[in-house]
Amino acid sequence: MSVLTLRLAGPLQAWGASARFVRRTTESAPTKSGVIGMLAAAQGLQRGDDAGLAPLSALRFGVRIDQPGTRVRDFQTAHHAVTGKSMPLSERFYLADAVFVAALEGDNTLITALHTALRAPVYPPYLGRRSCPPALPVELGLHPDITLDQALRDEPWQASAWYQKCHGSQTTVPLVTLREATGGERDGEEDVLRDQPLSFAAEHRRHALRTVVSTTLNVPNPRAQAARTPAPGHTVPHHDPLSALEEETA
Repeated sequence: MSVLTLRLAGPLQAWGASARFVRRTTESAPTKSGVIGMLAAAQGLQRGDDAGLAPLSALRFGVRIDQPGTRVRDFQTAHHAVTGKSMPLSERFYLADAVFVAALEGDNTLITALHTALRAPVYPPYLGRRSCPPALPVELGLHPDITLDQALRDEPWQASAWYQKCHGSQTTVPLVTLREATGGERDGEEDVLRDQPLSFAAEHRRHALRTVVSTTLNVPNPRAQAARTPAPGHTVPHHDPLSALEEETA
């Protein structure tokens, strides 16, 4: 088994597991359906190719929230292409300035093929919606012979520099992970999401339920380590803030 890790970072992201009429929400972390759809696009799979989608859907999926971002709301208008009439006002939600590490575990051959596809995608990747391009390369790493849990634990913290700086006093940072549950797993808080993709056919998209386990990992903070390690040849001068007062009273 191998694991493919992805870095999902951009100005805006939108990972919707459900939509009602003109209100389109977003989950607080990438959905399996959204990430599998991105990988299918990178391979050039067509929307109606359910047989080609099945091996991707069978991969075990997990995500680590490195930078939760901020939920923002937008309103959009549109006009009918033929009649020119105004369409109903659409309310859409996004995650701004968020960073995630996603991981997929599966057969070595398939994981390697997906890694290759991401480096030269047939269709460009986007973060949930076409209006949300990634700010950095999505492909993060190929990890042979490790588990998904290990990959999420060992991958360095991918948050933005300014966000890491805000946590500079902490040697480790607690990061929430959402992992696809294995049989009988009870190590964490469970939830159920309808984001297991069965078909991306335009006329009838289908998704199944899957169980997700939420846990927290403590990941090393590189900013804290750098702040505590003097540069080569540099010594930190001794400073006693009360020395001036001692001189005056002597």
